[in-house]
Amino acid sequence: MESLLKSTSLIQRAYWLIWLRWVAIVTLAGATFVAGEVLGVTLATSRLYLVSGLLLVYNFVLYDLLRYWTWGGKEPAPAKIGAILTFQISADLLILATILHLAGGIENPFVFFFVFHMIIASILGSQGQSYLQATLAVLLFGGLVLLEGAGIVPHHSLTGFAAHGLHDNWTFVLGYLFVFSVTLYLVVYMTTSISAQLRAHQEELEKANEQLEEKDQVKNEYVLRVTHDIKGHLAAIENCLDVVANGMLGPLNERQQDFVGRAHRRTVKCMDFIMALLRLTRMKLSGRLDVERFSLRRCALSSLASVQNRAREKAITLQHRIDPAVDEVLGEAVLIEETLTNMLFNAVKYTPNGGRVGMEIKQNGSFVHVQITDTGIGIPETALPHIFQEFYRAENARALERDGTGLGLAFAKQVVERHGGRIRAENNPGGGSTFTFTLPSGT
Repeated sequence: MESLLKSTSLIQRAYWLIWLRWVAIVTLAGATFVAGEVLGVTLATSRLYLVSGLLLVYNFVLYDLLRYWTWGGKEPAPAKIGAILTFQISADLLILATILHLAGGIENPFVFFFVFHMIIASILGSQGQSYLQATLAVLLFGGLVLLEGAGIVPHHSLTGFAAHGLHDNWTFVLGYLFVFSVTLYLVVYMTTSISAQLRAHQEELEKANEQLEEKDQVKNEYVLRVTHDIKGHLAAIENCLDVVANGMLGPLNERQQDFVGRAHRRTVKCMDFIMALLRLTRMKLSGRLDVERFSLRRCALSSLASVQNRAREKAITLQHRIDPAVDEVLGEAVLIEETLTNMLFNAVKYTPNGGRVGMEIKQNGSFVHVQITDTGIGIPETALPHIFQEFYRAENARALERDGTGLGLAFAKQVVERHGGRIRAENNPGGGSTFTFTLPSGT
Protein backbone atom coordinates (compact mmCIF):
# COMPACT_ATOMS: atom_id res chain seq x y z
CA MET A 1 0.00 0.00 0.00
CA GLU A 2 2.75 2.42 -0.96
CA SER A 3 0.28 5.03 -2.13
CA LEU A 4 -1.23 5.43 1.31
CA LEU A 5 -1.00 8.98 2.59
CA LYS A 6 2.16 9.19 4.66
CA SER A 7 0.59 11.23 7.44
CA THR A 8 -1.17 8.18 8.86
CA SER A 9 0.32 4.70 9.35
CA LEU A 10 -1.13 1.51 7.88
CA ILE A 11 -1.94 0.27 11.38
CA GLN A 12 -3.93 3.43 12.13
CA ARG A 13 -5.88 3.01 8.89
CA ALA A 14 -6.65 -0.61 9.75
CA TYR A 15 -7.99 0.44 13.15
CA TRP A 16 -9.94 3.22 11.45
CA LEU A 17 -11.75 0.66 9.28
CA ILE A 18 -12.58 -1.38 12.37
CA TRP A 19 -14.00 1.71 14.07
CA LEU A 20 -16.17 2.46 11.01
CA ARG A 21 -17.42 -1.11 11.09
CA TRP A 22 -18.60 -0.68 14.70
CA VAL A 23 -20.70 2.24 13.44
CA ALA A 24 -22.00 0.10 10.55
CA ILE A 25 -23.02 -2.72 12.94
CA VAL A 26 -24.98 -0.35 15.16
CA THR A 27 -26.55 1.28 12.08
CA LEU A 28 -27.58 -2.09 10.61
CA ALA A 29 -29.15 -3.34 13.84
CA GLY A 30 -30.85 0.00 14.49
CA ALA A 31 -32.19 0.35 10.93
CA THR A 32 -33.52 -3.23 11.01
CA PHE A 33 -35.35 -2.58 14.28
CA VAL A 34 -36.83 0.77 13.19
CA ALA A 35 -37.88 -0.48 9.73
CA GLY A 36 -39.39 -3.71 11.04
CA GLU A 37 -40.86 -2.71 14.39
CA VAL A 38 -41.65 0.99 13.96
CA LEU A 39 -42.33 1.49 10.24
CA GLY A 40 -43.83 -1.96 9.66
CA VAL A 41 -41.63 -2.77 6.66
CA THR A 42 -41.46 -6.47 5.79
CA LEU A 43 -37.87 -7.66 6.31
CA ALA A 44 -35.90 -10.85 6.79
CA THR A 45 -35.38 -9.56 10.32
CA SER A 46 -33.88 -12.65 11.91
CA ARG A 47 -31.35 -13.04 9.09
CA LEU A 48 -30.35 -9.38 9.26
CA TYR A 49 -29.83 -9.66 13.01
CA LEU A 50 -27.77 -12.80 12.35
CA VAL A 51 -25.61 -10.84 9.87
CA SER A 52 -25.18 -8.12 12.50
CA GLY A 53 -24.00 -10.74 15.01
CA LEU A 54 -21.58 -12.35 12.54
CA LEU A 55 -20.26 -8.90 11.61
CA LEU A 56 -19.71 -8.19 15.31
CA VAL A 57 -17.68 -11.40 15.75
CA TYR A 58 -15.75 -10.71 12.53
CA ASN A 59 -14.82 -7.22 13.73
CA PHE A 60 -13.68 -8.50 17.14
CA VAL A 61 -11.45 -11.08 15.43
CA LEU A 62 -9.84 -8.40 13.23
CA TYR A 63 -9.38 -6.12 16.23
CA ASP A 64 -7.72 -8.85 18.29
CA LEU A 65 -5.52 -9.81 15.34
CA LEU A 66 -4.25 -6.25 14.96
CA ARG A 67 -3.72 -5.96 18.71
CA TYR A 68 -1.68 -9.18 18.64
CA TRP A 69 0.45 -7.98 15.71
CA THR A 70 1.19 -4.64 17.39
CA TRP A 71 1.49 -5.84 20.99
CA GLY A 72 4.44 -4.31 22.83
CA GLY A 73 5.08 -1.74 20.11
CA LYS A 74 5.78 -4.36 17.40
CA GLU A 75 5.89 -3.12 13.81
CA PRO A 76 4.31 -5.68 11.47
CA ALA A 77 5.42 -5.77 7.85
CA PRO A 78 3.57 -3.22 5.67
CA ALA A 79 2.68 -6.02 3.23
CA LYS A 80 0.88 -7.89 6.00
CA ILE A 81 -1.16 -4.87 7.08
CA GLY A 82 -1.77 -3.92 3.44
CA ALA A 83 -3.15 -7.39 2.79
CA ILE A 84 -5.54 -7.23 5.72
CA LEU A 85 -6.72 -3.78 4.61
CA THR A 86 -7.47 -5.12 1.12
CA PHE A 87 -9.21 -8.15 2.65
CA GLN A 88 -11.35 -5.94 4.90
CA ILE A 89 -12.55 -3.74 2.04
CA SER A 90 -13.36 -6.75 -0.17
CA ALA A 91 -15.13 -8.55 2.67
CA ASP A 92 -17.14 -5.41 3.47
CA LEU A 93 -18.35 -5.26 -0.13
CA LEU A 94 -19.49 -8.89 0.07
CA ILE A 95 -21.24 -8.24 3.40
CA LEU A 96 -22.99 -5.15 1.99
CA ALA A 97 -24.20 -7.15 -1.01
CA THR A 98 -25.54 -9.84 1.36
CA ILE A 99 -27.39 -7.24 3.46
CA LEU A 100 -28.93 -5.71 0.33
CA HIS A 101 -30.04 -9.16 -0.85
CA LEU A 102 -31.88 -9.72 2.44
CA ALA A 103 -33.38 -6.22 2.41
CA GLY A 104 -34.87 -5.47 -0.99
CA GLY A 105 -31.92 -5.64 -3.36
CA ILE A 106 -32.29 -2.94 -5.98
CA GLU A 107 -35.19 -1.40 -4.03
CA ASN A 108 -32.96 -0.58 -1.02
CA PRO A 109 -31.53 2.98 -0.96
CA PHE A 110 -28.56 1.73 1.11
CA VAL A 111 -27.04 0.69 -2.22
CA PHE A 112 -25.37 4.13 -2.09
CA PHE A 113 -23.10 2.73 0.62
CA PHE A 114 -21.11 1.16 -2.23
CA VAL A 115 -20.06 4.72 -3.14
CA PHE A 116 -18.88 5.24 0.43
CA HIS A 117 -16.78 2.05 0.21
CA MET A 118 -15.23 3.21 -3.06
CA ILE A 119 -14.11 6.46 -1.44
CA ILE A 120 -12.48 4.53 1.40
CA ALA A 121 -10.79 2.11 -1.02
CA SER A 122 -9.47 5.01 -3.12
CA ILE A 123 -8.03 6.78 -0.07
CA LEU A 124 -6.38 3.67 1.35
CA GLY A 125 -5.17 1.90 -1.76
CA SER A 126 -3.43 2.50 -5.04
CA GLN A 127 -5.32 3.48 -8.17
CA GLY A 128 -5.18 -0.06 -9.57
CA GLN A 129 -6.46 -1.59 -6.34
CA SER A 130 -9.28 0.96 -6.21
CA TYR A 131 -10.48 0.07 -9.71
CA LEU A 132 -10.34 -3.62 -8.79
CA GLN A 133 -12.53 -2.94 -5.75
CA ALA A 134 -14.97 -0.99 -7.97
CA THR A 135 -15.08 -3.94 -10.36
CA LEU A 136 -15.74 -6.31 -7.44
CA ALA A 137 -18.59 -4.08 -6.25
CA VAL A 138 -20.13 -3.99 -9.75
CA LEU A 139 -19.86 -7.78 -10.05
CA LEU A 140 -21.33 -8.43 -6.60
CA PHE A 141 -24.27 -6.04 -6.86
CA GLY A 142 -24.79 -6.61 -10.57
CA GLY A 143 -24.73 -10.37 -10.13
CA LEU A 144 -27.18 -10.11 -7.22
CA VAL A 145 -29.65 -7.97 -9.18
CA LEU A 146 -29.42 -10.12 -12.32
CA LEU A 147 -29.87 -13.36 -10.37
CA GLU A 148 -32.89 -11.93 -8.55
CA GLY A 149 -34.37 -10.65 -11.82
CA ALA A 150 -33.93 -14.07 -13.43
CA GLY A 151 -35.56 -15.77 -10.44
CA ILE A 152 -32.45 -17.85 -9.69
CA VAL A 153 -32.22 -16.44 -6.15
CA PRO A 154 -35.22 -15.18 -4.17
CA HIS A 155 -36.00 -11.49 -4.00
CA HIS A 156 -36.95 -10.10 -0.57
CA SER A 157 -39.30 -7.22 -1.28
CA LEU A 158 -39.50 -4.23 1.05
CA THR A 159 -43.26 -4.38 1.51
CA GLY A 160 -44.44 -1.17 3.08
CA PHE A 161 -41.50 0.86 1.80
CA ALA A 162 -40.85 0.53 -1.95
CA ALA A 163 -42.86 -0.39 -5.07
CA HIS A 164 -42.75 -4.05 -6.06
CA GLY A 165 -41.62 -5.51 -9.35
CA LEU A 166 -38.60 -3.27 -9.92
CA HIS A 167 -36.24 -6.23 -9.66
CA ASP A 168 -37.72 -7.98 -12.73
CA ASN A 169 -38.20 -4.86 -14.86
CA TRP A 170 -35.22 -5.43 -17.12
CA THR A 171 -35.23 -1.93 -18.62
CA PHE A 172 -35.04 -0.44 -15.12
CA VAL A 173 -32.50 -3.03 -13.90
CA LEU A 174 -30.09 -2.59 -16.80
CA GLY A 175 -30.35 1.19 -16.71
CA TYR A 176 -29.83 1.18 -12.94
CA LEU A 177 -26.76 -1.07 -13.23
CA PHE A 178 -25.28 1.15 -15.95
CA VAL A 179 -25.64 4.30 -13.82
CA PHE A 180 -24.40 2.39 -10.74
CA SER A 181 -21.26 1.17 -12.54
CA VAL A 182 -20.43 4.53 -14.10
CA THR A 183 -20.90 6.24 -10.71
CA LEU A 184 -18.52 3.88 -8.92
CA TYR A 185 -15.79 4.22 -11.53
CA LEU A 186 -16.15 8.00 -11.62
CA VAL A 187 -15.94 8.16 -7.82
CA VAL A 188 -12.76 6.08 -7.91
CA TYR A 189 -11.27 8.24 -10.65
CA MET A 190 -12.00 11.52 -8.86
CA THR A 191 -10.96 10.30 -5.41
CA THR A 192 -7.69 8.73 -6.58
CA SER A 193 -6.89 11.86 -8.62
CA ILE A 194 -7.43 14.11 -5.61
CA SER A 195 -5.46 11.71 -3.37
CA ALA A 196 -2.57 11.69 -5.86
CA GLN A 197 -2.50 15.50 -5.91
CA LEU A 198 -2.57 15.62 -2.12
CA ARG A 199 0.26 13.09 -1.89
CA ALA A 200 2.35 15.03 -4.41
CA HIS A 201 1.69 18.26 -2.50
CA GLN A 202 2.57 16.55 0.77
CA GLU A 203 5.84 15.26 -0.67
CA GLU A 204 6.71 18.77 -1.87
CA LEU A 205 5.98 20.19 1.58
CA GLU A 206 8.06 17.49 3.26
CA LYS A 207 10.95 18.16 0.89
CA ALA A 208 10.69 21.93 1.48
CA ASN A 209 10.59 21.31 5.24
CA GLU A 210 13.72 19.16 5.04
CA GLN A 211 15.49 21.89 3.09
CA LEU A 212 14.43 24.49 5.67
CA GLU A 213 15.72 22.29 8.49
CA GLU A 214 19.03 21.83 6.69
CA LYS A 215 19.33 25.59 6.11
CA ASP A 216 18.43 26.25 9.73
CA GLN A 217 21.11 23.80 10.80
CA VAL A 218 23.69 25.53 8.58
CA LYS A 219 22.58 28.92 9.94
CA ASN A 220 22.92 27.75 13.53
CA GLU A 221 26.37 26.30 12.91
CA TYR A 222 27.43 29.53 11.21
CA VAL A 223 26.09 31.63 14.09
CA LEU A 224 27.86 29.36 16.57
CA ARG A 225 31.23 29.71 14.83
CA VAL A 226 30.94 33.48 14.32
CA THR A 227 29.73 34.24 17.84
CA HIS A 228 32.42 32.01 19.29
CA ASP A 229 35.08 33.97 17.41
CA ILE A 230 33.52 37.31 18.41
CA LYS A 231 33.41 36.14 22.02
CA GLY A 232 37.19 35.61 22.02
CA HIS A 233 37.87 39.11 20.68
CA LEU A 234 35.37 40.71 23.08
CA ALA A 235 36.88 38.86 26.04
CA ALA A 236 40.32 40.27 25.13
CA ILE A 237 38.91 43.80 24.75
CA GLU A 238 37.04 43.52 28.06
CA ASN A 239 40.18 42.40 29.88
CA CYS A 240 42.22 45.27 28.44
CA LEU A 241 39.55 47.83 29.34
CA ASP A 242 39.24 46.34 32.81
CA VAL A 243 42.98 46.82 33.36
CA VAL A 244 42.82 50.45 32.18
CA ALA A 245 39.58 51.25 34.07
CA ASN A 246 41.07 49.96 37.33
CA GLY A 247 44.11 52.25 36.97
CA MET A 248 46.59 49.39 36.72
CA LEU A 249 48.41 51.24 33.90
CA GLY A 250 48.37 54.56 35.67
CA PRO A 251 45.80 57.10 36.80
CA LEU A 252 43.18 58.48 34.39
CA ASN A 253 41.71 61.94 34.39
CA GLU A 254 37.94 62.33 34.76
CA ARG A 255 37.22 62.50 31.05
CA GLN A 256 39.41 59.50 30.26
CA GLN A 257 37.76 57.53 33.07
CA ASP A 258 34.32 58.39 31.67
CA PHE A 259 35.16 57.23 28.14
CA VAL A 260 36.92 54.06 29.28
CA GLY A 261 33.98 53.29 31.61
CA ARG A 262 31.47 53.70 28.78
CA ALA A 263 33.49 51.39 26.52
CA HIS A 264 33.82 48.84 29.32
CA ARG A 265 30.07 48.83 30.05
CA ARG A 266 29.21 48.49 26.37
CA THR A 267 31.68 45.64 26.02
CA VAL A 268 30.15 43.84 29.02
CA LYS A 269 26.63 44.20 27.54
CA CYS A 270 27.84 42.95 24.16
CA MET A 271 29.53 40.01 25.89
CA ASP A 272 26.28 39.16 27.67
CA PHE A 273 24.47 39.18 24.34
CA ILE A 274 27.05 36.93 22.71
CA MET A 275 26.93 34.47 25.61
CA ALA A 276 23.12 34.33 25.47
CA LEU A 277 23.22 33.74 21.71
CA LEU A 278 25.82 31.01 22.15
CA ARG A 279 23.74 29.22 24.79
CA LEU A 280 20.59 29.35 22.68
CA THR A 281 22.34 28.22 19.49
CA ARG A 282 24.13 25.35 21.22
CA MET A 283 20.85 24.15 22.67
CA LYS A 284 19.13 24.26 19.27
CA LEU A 285 22.02 22.41 17.62
CA SER A 286 22.35 19.69 20.24
CA GLY A 287 18.62 18.97 20.51
CA ARG A 288 19.20 16.90 23.63
CA LEU A 289 19.43 17.25 27.38
CA ASP A 290 21.70 15.53 29.89
CA VAL A 291 18.96 14.87 32.42
CA GLU A 292 19.31 13.70 35.99
CA ARG A 293 17.36 14.06 39.22
CA PHE A 294 18.11 17.32 41.02
CA SER A 295 16.59 19.49 43.72
CA LEU A 296 14.39 22.14 42.14
CA ARG A 297 14.04 23.72 45.60
CA ARG A 298 17.80 24.24 45.82
CA CYS A 299 17.92 25.70 42.29
CA ALA A 300 15.11 28.12 43.09
CA LEU A 301 16.75 29.32 46.31
CA SER A 302 20.06 29.79 44.49
CA SER A 303 18.32 31.89 41.80
CA LEU A 304 16.67 34.04 44.45
CA ALA A 305 20.03 34.62 46.10
CA SER A 306 21.48 35.73 42.74
CA VAL A 307 18.95 38.55 42.33
CA GLN A 308 18.73 39.54 46.00
CA ASN A 309 21.27 42.38 45.79
CA ARG A 310 19.69 43.90 42.67
CA ALA A 311 16.25 43.77 44.30
CA ARG A 312 17.63 45.40 47.46
CA GLU A 313 19.15 48.26 45.41
CA LYS A 314 15.67 49.06 44.03
CA ALA A 315 13.91 48.50 47.37
CA ILE A 316 11.91 45.69 45.74
CA THR A 317 10.30 43.15 48.06
CA LEU A 318 11.36 39.67 46.94
CA GLN A 319 8.96 36.96 48.11
CA HIS A 320 8.82 33.23 47.52
CA ARG A 321 6.71 30.24 48.41
CA ILE A 322 7.77 26.67 47.60
CA ASP A 323 5.33 23.82 48.15
CA PRO A 324 6.78 21.36 50.72
CA ALA A 325 5.93 18.55 48.27
CA VAL A 326 8.32 20.00 45.68
CA ASP A 327 11.88 18.75 45.75
CA GLU A 328 13.52 16.64 43.07
CA VAL A 329 12.62 16.74 39.38
CA LEU A 330 14.16 15.16 36.30
CA GLY A 331 16.06 17.55 34.04
CA GLU A 332 19.22 19.56 33.49
CA ALA A 333 19.83 21.55 36.68
CA VAL A 334 22.12 24.20 35.16
CA LEU A 335 19.62 25.15 32.45
CA ILE A 336 16.67 25.26 34.85
CA GLU A 337 18.56 27.42 37.35
CA GLU A 338 19.71 29.78 34.61
CA THR A 339 16.12 30.05 33.35
CA LEU A 340 14.81 30.87 36.82
CA THR A 341 17.57 33.42 37.37
CA ASN A 342 16.97 35.14 34.02
CA MET A 343 13.23 35.39 34.63
CA LEU A 344 13.71 36.75 38.14
CA PHE A 345 16.25 39.29 36.89
CA ASN A 346 13.76 40.37 34.19
CA ALA A 347 11.04 40.79 36.80
CA VAL A 348 13.31 42.92 38.99
CA LYS A 349 14.62 44.92 36.02
CA TYR A 350 11.16 45.91 34.77
CA THR A 351 9.63 46.58 38.19
CA PRO A 352 9.86 50.17 39.51
CA ASN A 353 11.54 50.95 42.81
CA GLY A 354 9.53 49.83 45.82
CA GLY A 355 7.60 47.15 43.89
CA ARG A 356 7.20 43.46 44.53
CA VAL A 357 8.46 40.31 42.82
CA GLY A 358 7.24 36.90 43.89
CA MET A 359 7.99 33.31 42.97
CA GLU A 360 5.67 30.41 43.75
CA ILE A 361 6.44 26.76 43.05
CA LYS A 362 3.82 24.09 43.65
CA GLN A 363 3.15 20.47 42.79
CA ASN A 364 0.18 19.82 40.51
CA GLY A 365 -0.22 16.14 39.71
CA SER A 366 2.71 14.93 37.63
CA PHE A 367 3.86 18.50 36.92
CA VAL A 368 5.54 21.23 38.90
CA HIS A 369 4.16 24.74 38.31
CA VAL A 370 6.55 27.68 38.61
CA GLN A 371 5.02 31.18 38.71
CA ILE A 372 6.93 34.47 38.76
CA THR A 373 4.80 37.56 39.41
CA ASP A 374 5.81 41.23 39.47
CA THR A 375 4.26 44.67 39.82
CA GLY A 376 6.26 46.03 36.90
CA ILE A 377 5.47 47.69 33.58
CA GLY A 378 3.49 44.74 32.20
CA ILE A 379 3.37 43.57 28.59
CA PRO A 380 1.40 45.35 25.83
CA GLU A 381 -1.42 43.12 24.54
CA THR A 382 -0.02 43.30 21.01
CA ALA A 383 3.34 42.01 22.28
CA LEU A 384 2.03 38.99 24.22
CA PRO A 385 1.91 36.60 21.21
CA HIS A 386 5.54 37.45 20.32
CA ILE A 387 7.17 37.73 23.73
CA PHE A 388 9.02 34.39 23.46
CA GLN A 389 10.39 35.00 19.96
CA GLU A 390 14.12 35.44 19.50
CA PHE A 391 15.32 39.08 19.53
CA TYR A 392 11.79 40.36 20.18
CA ARG A 393 11.33 43.08 22.81
CA ALA A 394 8.13 44.94 23.67
CA GLU A 395 8.09 48.69 23.09
CA ASN A 396 7.79 49.56 26.79
CA ALA A 397 10.75 47.26 27.58
CA ARG A 398 12.88 48.94 24.90
CA ALA A 399 11.95 52.35 26.25
CA LEU A 400 13.03 51.39 29.76
CA GLU A 401 16.14 49.37 28.84
CA ARG A 402 17.62 50.01 25.40
CA ASP A 403 20.35 47.39 25.52
CA GLY A 404 18.43 44.18 26.18
CA THR A 405 19.25 41.13 24.05
CA GLY A 406 15.73 39.85 23.41
CA LEU A 407 17.03 36.31 23.92
CA GLY A 408 16.28 35.63 27.59
CA LEU A 409 12.65 34.57 27.15
CA ALA A 410 13.44 32.67 23.94
CA PHE A 411 16.06 30.76 25.90
CA ALA A 412 13.53 30.08 28.70
CA LYS A 413 11.00 28.75 26.18
CA GLN A 414 13.56 26.42 24.61
CA VAL A 415 14.62 25.07 28.01
CA VAL A 416 11.09 24.53 29.29
CA GLU A 417 9.79 22.88 26.11
CA ARG A 418 12.82 20.61 25.81
CA HIS A 419 12.01 19.42 29.33
CA GLY A 420 8.47 18.59 28.19
CA GLY A 421 6.81 21.61 29.81
CA ARG A 422 4.92 24.71 28.69
CA ILE A 423 5.49 28.41 29.33
CA ARG A 424 3.15 31.38 29.07
CA ALA A 425 2.94 35.07 29.99
CA GLU A 426 -0.03 37.18 31.05
CA ASN A 427 -0.77 40.60 32.53
CA ASN A 428 -2.06 40.98 36.07
CA PRO A 429 -5.36 42.84 36.57
CA GLY A 430 -3.70 45.18 39.09
CA GLY A 431 -0.60 45.83 36.98
CA GLY A 432 2.58 43.95 36.25
CA SER A 433 2.86 40.53 34.67
CA THR A 434 3.02 36.84 35.53
CA PHE A 435 5.17 34.22 33.85
CA THR A 436 4.20 30.60 34.41
CA PHE A 437 5.90 27.44 33.27
CA THR A 438 5.50 23.75 34.00
CA LEU A 439 8.04 20.97 34.36
CA PRO A 440 7.33 17.24 34.55
CA SER A 441 8.24 16.08 38.03
CA GLY A 442 9.45 12.74 36.64
CA THR A 443 7.85 10.77 39.47
